[in-house]
Amino acid sequence: MRAVGVMEFGGPEALEIVELTDPVPGPGQVLVDVAAAAVNPTDTGIRNGARAEALRRDPPPYVPGMDVAGTVAALGEGTDDAGLAVGDRVMGIVVPSGSHGGYSSLIALPVGSVVPAPAGTTHAQAATLPMNGLTARRALDLLDLAEGATLAVTGAAGAFGGYVVALAHAEGLRVVADAAAADEDLVRSLGADVVVRRGDDVADRIREAVPEGVAGIADGSVQGDLLVPALADGGRVATVRGYAGPEGGSGRGITWHPVFVRDYAENRAALDRLREQAEKGVLTLRVADGIPAERAAEAHARFEAGGVRGRLVLVF
Repeated sequence: MRAVGVMEFGGPEALEIVELTDPVPGPGQVLVDVAAAAVNPTDTGIRNGARAEALRRDPPPYVPGMDVAGTVAALGEGTDDAGLAVGDRVMGIVVPSGSHGGYSSLIALPVGSVVPAPAGTTHAQAATLPMNGLTARRALDLLDLAEGATLAVTGAAGAFGGYVVALAHAEGLRVVADAAAADEDLVRSLGADVVVRRGDDVADRIREAVPEGVAGIADGSVQGDLLVPALADGGRVATVRGYAGPEGGSGRGITWHPVFVRDYAENRAALDRLREQAEKGVLTLRVADGIPAERAAEAHARFEAGGVRGRLVLVF
């Protein structure tokens, strides 16, 4: 099978087409014929060596990719209850390790990581949902805010932040979200009740909009401690990239909740619920561009240059 990976860590130019042995689905696995794989921030860490220590036990090539969409190519034993058949359109979340990553023309995944693709979507659209959608779902579940509470979302124009805004709005939370001037209309369309200008001092603007302080924050922009002034006493912060708050805590009863999507990587019910919400229009699947897998280096370069709204997707 074809895959996109790196033999040596480096910049976007390190990505190359590699040939790997076709995987065979084992018990409880689904073999997916991949048509599209989304490009995410975590992918760059595999490519550039940021995750070299975690990958050290595996030989190269190292294949990035956490989101795939395509069709079922084969089913392993013990998957009869999944309601899937060969040829069905599906989407799935991938936990990469070594040469096992979503930038592959074929991939064997646990059945808990694969569900039907949302009806009426393209493969590229479906590939934008699993990882970021489940990360947003996990963040909201960890925050566990009561209906009517106020949630602040940073990085709201991004994939994770946008899904948090939409899911929170659908669940009856009041959403205060940040945005650059050019993204304000987009963020409002996703479900934000109040939009404030993004930046290092965004906590002050959130506090101006919510004088009593917000009950929770989903920190998609990775601003961490800078956001504490926006929180009410007892506030909760969901963080990405493993941040667990300042040493010694933040005081005022504030708690920090690192979000690891691996915890939901086989939560088939949660992933299928995201499918339903996409079909109902609760979630907007945003594709910035579809790029042939052979041009993965271009996709990573564009992604790292910033300013992309929606996901760049590799097409196989």
